[in-house]
Amino acid sequence: MTYELPDLHVKFDDLKSILARIFLKHGTSALVTDILAENCAGCERDGAISHGIFRIPGYMASLDTGWVDGKAKPDISVISPSFIRIDARNGFAQPSLAAAADAIDDAIKETGIAVVATRNSHHFSALWPDVEPFARRGLMAITFVNGLANVVPHGGRAPVYGTNPIAFATPVAGANPLVVDQATSVMANGEVRLHALANRSLPEGTGVDHNGNPSTDPHAVLAGGALNTFGGYKGSSIALMVELMAGALTGGQLSFENDFGDCIGAQTPKAGQLLIVIDPERGGNSGFAERVSVLCDRLIDAGQERLPGARRYENRRQSSLFGIPMAEAKLLELQTFAGS
Repeated sequence: MTYELPDLHVKFDDLKSILARIFLKHGTSALVTDILAENCAGCERDGAISHGIFRIPGYMASLDTGWVDGKAKPDISVISPSFIRIDARNGFAQPSLAAAADAIDDAIKETGIAVVATRNSHHFSALWPDVEPFARRGLMAITFVNGLANVVPHGGRAPVYGTNPIAFATPVAGANPLVVDQATSVMANGEVRLHALANRSLPEGTGVDHNGNPSTDPHAVLAGGALNTFGGYKGSSIALMVELMAGALTGGQLSFENDFGDCIGAQTPKAGQLLIVIDPERGGNSGFAERVSVLCDRLIDAGQERLPGARRYENRRQSSLFGIPMAEAKLLELQTFAGS
């Protein structure tokens, strides 16, 4: 897809409708279509450009090659009052999570916590849409996802981890939820691809080429190279934790075991995802959201310019007022994909 300066604004529902036609055209069920279209349009609306419509060609390729099953119906097993296992059966992660909503609610009501281990799923989006809804219900949620090996461990020369993102969300008294969503790599893979499209160099320390040598060339990082973890060995340890939580504990694949095989062009890695949802009130802490508010105020008083997620909320507000900014060429391309 081409990327130009925005010269028009599109309503959220209109964008979602176009995306829904694209997903349906490429073989997703009606339920999966609605969830993915809402998710992708939401990422674009909130300014998460590397996880919005930029991902559409990757979605189409994964569906068209048969790498992912757009009509998969997940198997959900309630192992214990708090532990739920999901086999996504090679489908997308978000519909699998939605299918487990009742089981998650039951676990939270009974024990105050739900642990959801998903395997054989494809997660190709930002993680904040997975956790923010729980925080809006007064719950705290944290999730981990592994993927395709494209990150070297600290001091290593070959990729072992995925970008292995983590996201968490918590209610804040009198304010929007506090939501953090970040890769454990220096940069998300989608951001590297955007740099490559713009022929823009990466910051020093972002990644290595196929020989394991440091490189600021996004093309070299993408063509057999790999990213570094953030924070040196400390970030590498967190990437390792995500690999254990999302890959090993879920019973899914480790990132280095992922292989697109004969599905040339497919882009959605078969991942594992671990989600933990906690009800502070059920755990005896009815003042949790107020305590979070005190902490957030202190962060700003201490000089932090803005809280995590603040820019996303502002983009969402602006988009609700004026529409989602988009280049006309992008919109025309999406309409062509949709067959309209």
